[in-house]
Amino acid sequence: MANKVLIFSAPSGSGKSTVVNHLLKFHPEFEFSVSATSRPPRGQEQDGVEYYFLDVEEFRRRIEADAFVEYEEVYPGRFYGTLKEEVERIWAKDHVILFDVDVKGGVNLKKYFGDKALSVFIQAPSVEELRRRLVLRGTDSEEDIEKRVAKAAEEMTYADKFDYVLVNDDLETALKEAEEVVDKFLDGH
Repeated sequence: MANKVLIFSAPSGSGKSTVVNHLLKFHPEFEFSVSATSRPPRGQEQDGVEYYFLDVEEFRRRIEADAFVEYEEVYPGRFYGTLKEEVERIWAKDHVILFDVDVKGGVNLKKYFGDKALSVFIQAPSVEELRRRLVLRGTDSEEDIEKRVAKAAEEMTYADKFDYVLVNDDLETALKEAEEVVDKFLDGH
């Protein structure tokens, strides 16, 4: 199982966190990769737990030093990325790295890790269903929901760049399917 990577990406509201948390619960050998960011901590967030918090200058220094597997400048001066030392830390324990990343990050990670990685795109059955789920969540304004839905529609065009597309129209079925595809990959099939 050494040096294996699982990459989960999805538009907002597709159920990615639910699937990832389900897999983590049943697989103690899976370890969540902590990303680095140049944004400041929010609320109770702690360095090394939710993110590795780096200031913009430090983030840029590490880019120059080739310290990242992948990174993206999401907004001007707002970076997110995966540190090579985080990958090495998890592999040193003989754990499987689990990534929960945006769609572009998922594509970049798959390019970097190649056959060591399984990339899974989780998709809601439709854009309308995605909108419905975001409304039910009750955490976003109407304007934010429309932005997320527009972004999700664009992100869905990336699905064919992933090894596996998991359509989450029924949660229990999706969780079982996620377990099966992951087990198959780890068994080398």
